[in-house]
Amino acid sequence: MGDERGNFPLGTGPEEEPGFLLWKTTITWKSIVKKVLEPHKLSHPQFVILALLLWFYSKRAVATQIDLVRMSKLDKMTVSKSLKGLVDKKIVKRIENIDDSRAKSVYLTESGKSLIQKVLPIVTDAEANFFNQLNTDNRKCLIRSLQKLCMNQHEFLGIKF
Repeated sequence: MGDERGNFPLGTGPEEEPGFLLWKTTITWKSIVKKVLEPHKLSHPQFVILALLLWFYSKRAVATQIDLVRMSKLDKMTVSKSLKGLVDKKIVKRIENIDDSRAKSVYLTESGKSLIQKVLPIVTDAEANFFNQLNTDNRKCLIRSLQKLCMNQHEFLGIKF
């Protein structure tokens, strides 16, 4: 952010630093999502996993645990622990993958489908309220910018999937 003396580029401060603003925005957004998920006893990572599984289901595709890691960018341990909690609640099930016996296919159970179909609109509404502070052009620009920032960052970080 700043140099060793606390000076910021061009005399700016934290409120003009993109990393700091992204951090603050992310924390605020995550707090909002956490609040709407609490009554449903879901963590944010669990919600992301359920939403991805619903997407895979809608495409008639089978998801593995590594697919969920790759798409969500959550670390393997977070996905594993989240899935364990969801399996314990009988919201998802894991079975041996037909194509790779080392992998586990992950599916929504009927109660999992029901839960994510109930919770998804609630989270979507909360996100819409948050992002509606931006006009349509600014939202589209934000989406394009975030997509660009996310592309191939795993290579920069040295993460192998």
